[in-house]
Amino acid sequence: MAESIEAQIIQYLAETRKTVATAESCSGGLIAHRLTNVPGSSAPFLGGLVAYSNGVKMALLSVAEETLSVYGAVSQQTAIAMAEGARAQFGTDFAVAVTGIAGPGGGTEEKPVGMVHMAVARAAATEACQYQFDGDRESVKQQTSEAALALLWENIRK
Repeated sequence: MAESIEAQIIQYLAETRKTVATAESCSGGLIAHRLTNVPGSSAPFLGGLVAYSNGVKMALLSVAEETLSVYGAVSQQTAIAMAEGARAQFGTDFAVAVTGIAGPGGGTEEKPVGMVHMAVARAAATEACQYQFDGDRESVKQQTSEAALALLWENIRK
């Protein structure tokens, strides 16, 4: 059986003596949960924050009020600010952040249920992307965690 992506991430980070943190909104801590399920995760995984409210995003992740008012909580700009804020707050080499609409309510025509923005911050750059997932709330959360871990894995090997 192939190793899970989270096991590969933890092993790679441990071997390279690098660290990671998470900043999650719509996934509710699922990414941190998956990473900490891996034995040996305590060295590379420094912590995570579930920043569900805009107030927490601003106070603990340094997301600018202007970013939230102009672009909204569910935006590429907010995902980038969350990732960069988490990296700074935790003092890690990498940080992954997600923000989106898991449903079943809360969607709009411009930002439908299942829309998720995510970003990975590292010293050299911050990479962001947008997804449109289908399914119920749990399915959107699972797909979000899988895509975020894939984006993290891609970025830590750059």
